[in-house]
Amino acid sequence: TSEQIARYWTVVCRALQEPIKANILKKNETEHIIELPGTEQRIRAKTAWNADSLRGDYADEIYFDEWQLMDEDAWGLVGAPMLLDNNGNATFIYTPPSLHSRSVSKASDPQHAAKLFRRAQADTSGRWAAFHFTSHDNPYLSVDALGEITSDMTSLAYRMEIMAEDVDEAPGALWKRETLDKYRVYKAPGDFARVAVGVDPSGSARGDAVGIVTAGLYQDGMYVISDTSLNASPLEWARVAVAEYHRFRADVMVAESNYGGEMVEAVIHGVDPKVNVKLVTATRGKAVRAEPISAAYEKGRCHHIGSFPALEDELCLWVQGDKSPNRLDALVWVGTELLLGGGSTWQDVADLGNVDNYVSPWA
Repeated sequence: TSEQIARYWTVVCRALQEPIKANILKKNETEHIIELPGTEQRIRAKTAWNADSLRGDYADEIYFDEWQLMDEDAWGLVGAPMLLDNNGNATFIYTPPSLHSRSVSKASDPQHAAKLFRRAQADTSGRWAAFHFTSHDNPYLSVDALGEITSDMTSLAYRMEIMAEDVDEAPGALWKRETLDKYRVYKAPGDFARVAVGVDPSGSARGDAVGIVTAGLYQDGMYVISDTSLNASPLEWARVAVAEYHRFRADVMVAESNYGGEMVEAVIHGVDPKVNVKLVTATRGKAVRAEPISAAYEKGRCHHIGSFPALEDELCLWVQGDKSPNRLDALVWVGTELLLGGGSTWQDVADLGNVDNYVSPWA
């Protein structure tokens, strides 16, 4: 990230201050390069926030700092080829991502760093070496400050941030990985009786993701079709939500109105005035709203069509008392509409004569 570059660059320039002042090393502040003139020996700091910005470069050694926040392509499609000429080495450094850091990550799979670490641990070929350090192992941290700070942290935050544990399921979470996997499918079961798009606008100025989750109702329950949540302006997320509405021929878009009120509906109708928008207001606690949907998952009435890593990460890591992520809220809204709302059962819809008239986008 840009912040990492600034911090790294300051440290490196301080460490090499004497040879730089003596003109033994040449420093380029604009390109963030320190090099030995007349050779190809150099240190260069680059952001991987956009993986494509790394293309066309080369290296003997690459360090991916804050690897958990990067797009996986930074290594697989860009970083690895940079090492081919000199058979170079790569080092990946990361802290298990919290729910907040996941919201600003460029990764498609929030668990990609953890998965790579497990691969490295299991390697017997000698290609990988794996190392694990806790904050208590860091000699540069104040023991007193560490003790004081950790007393204010949740047990989950302590395990991830201080003990550097890769946690993919929080104790007490309403959703379990085992349940999601047990009822996962890889194609739609048939024509859906209803399709709804759930939207949970961000209530934060920090640019948290806007939750956009689409699901369909079938005879045996709800099927999650897509997760197109994104960090975007109101106009941008509204365009994405409306596109999903038409793509899957939804009959309703359920949007939380706590942040923005009627503005939420106005933004959506500004993109397409024909969209059927249903505004919902969060008046009960998040856990109370989420528990019926979680129970439906446990009973096998909810299925994911394929894998939704970011959504599933949020479901399995959120515990009561934490700020709930927007994907989870969008799923709860769409699940409440399809499973608990008016006319939401298959028989109810069939009685209305809607089934025969519904044309599936998978037909």
